Order: sequence, then C-alpha cells, then structure tokens
Amino acid sequence: MFPRLKKSLRRRPRVTLLRWATALLCVASLLANLTVVVLEHTLPAWLLGLQLLATLGVGGYMSQGARSISLRPAELAGRMLKVQEQERQHLSRELHDDIGQLLTAAKLQLQWLQRRVPDDLQAHCGGVCHTLEDTLGKVRNVTALLNPRQLASLGLEACLRAHLVRTLQSTELHWSLECQQRLGGINEEVAMAAFRITQEAVTNVLRHAQASNLVIRLERRADGLGLSIQDDGLGFTPAANPAAVGQRGMAGMRERATAHNGALVIDSQPGSGTRIEVVFPWPPRTHERARTPARS
Repeated sequence: MFPRLKKSLRRRPRVTLLRWATALLCVASLLANLTVVVLEHTLPAWLLGLQLLATLGVGGYMSQGARSISLRPAELAGRMLKVQEQERQHLSRELHDDIGQLLTAAKLQLQWLQRRVPDDLQAHCGGVCHTLEDTLGKVRNVTALLNPRQLASLGLEACLRAHLVRTLQSTELHWSLECQQRLGGINEEVAMAAFRITQEAVTNVLRHAQASNLVIRLERRADGLGLSIQDDGLGFTPAANPAAVGQRGMAGMRERATAHNGALVIDSQPGSGTRIEVVFPWPPRTHERARTPARS
C-alpha cells in the first residue's frame, strides 16, 4: 500500500550493514597494527595513532546515529499519516468515479427496464431500485469519510458539522458542536488532523461509550487551535502506551497530534465519561495574529 515507505525501509538494513562492516574493518586494522607492535616489527607511531583516531571517529559516528534514531519514529509516523491520507484520497476517487458511476448506470438501466416489465414484476424492480439507492448513499458516505472535500472549501467547522449530522442522525445520541470564533488561517494539514481525531473519537463513542450526550468544542487560543471532545459514557482507564494494549484508535490520535507538534490529553475514568483535549500550536507566521480574537 505504501511503496515509497517500503522502499525506504528496505534501504536501512543495507546502510546498517555497511556501517558495521566499516567499524569491523577499522577494529581489525587496529588489531593488526597492535600485533605488529607486539612482534617488534617497525611501525611508525603516527600510523598507529591514525588507526586509533579512525576507530574513535567511527565509534562516535555510530553513537551519534544511535542517538538520532530516537527522532525517527515521529518522522516515520508523520510520513505514514501523510501517505495514509494520500491513499484515502485515491480510494475516495476510485469509489466516486468507478463504483459510483457503475451504480448510477445500473439504476438508470433498471428504471428503463421497470417501465417495460409486466405489472407483476414492478414490485421486484422497485425493491432492486431501492437497494441501489441505499448502496449509492453508502458509497457517498464512505467517500466523504475517506476524503472530506468540504474541508478545503467550507472549513473545519462546517466539515465537522456535516460529518456529525451524517454519522449521528440515525442514533439517539444528543450532540453539539460549539465554535464561537472564525477559524480562518488554519493550516490544511492541521485541520485534517483535527477532523480525523474527532472522527475517531466519535466512532469510539458510538462503539464503546454508550453515551447519551456528546459535546465538541473548537476555539482559537493564544497558544493554538483547541479541540475538546467530551461524552458522558462509560469511560475507561487510559493506557500510557495505547498501541501496546491494542487501543489503535487512541494511538492514532496521539500520532496525529504529535506529527503537528500538538499535545493530546485524555481524561477518563470508568463510569465518569471521557474528555479529550487537543491543542495544535500555531505556525510562527500566524502566532501573533492568533493572539488577537477574531471579530464576529
């Protein structure tokens, strides 16, 4: 699914092997020089010093590389999220352009056929036409989930509201989306991260929380874009490492926040509901402008 990422991962074992091979060659060279000294053969002192410096240099290079590895998981997570969004957009276009058009063509052909079949078959044709309509609606919903096109044109608030209406209209959950300020100037990638985090949180509420009320708040703050998601459901005990205990949704939310230098805090206890707080810092160019509240 991620060919560029896989190609990058395949290269790393080769680099590591080359690194260790170089280190072993330097060590072997140093040992050989020491052997010459022990056997009392003539060996310039500067050559032994040069070999020692080479070994120390390689050791320092490898230790520096080991320290830099700690930065790579965050970079890798950011890259994976970016590739994931690209794959979602591609799949959304495929569903809309191919599956959607085929279903529409099938519905038109069925309607043409329905006008020509005997009366005793009208009910069957109507049932099939109704099934095609439902399938088209589900394809549109999945397409909107994979690639929220309204995000770029209408903004984060409108896109979130449309998603909540579409997702929660057939449930008994009482929800509200509060946003008292205009959210202009938000980076598109940050807006997508906020949308995906909310999307995952709403999915968790529907699957696990058994909540009656859901409140989502968006606000422009001096330190960044604030997102709050709170429900009155069953609650749970947040894990320090969600991925290790199988909480993939929570792990994904943390990764999205971290990829944009944001902070995510989950406050929940069994029987006390759940509150998720996320802050995405403003980019340097818009930091000063974000300090001034937007006029209504």
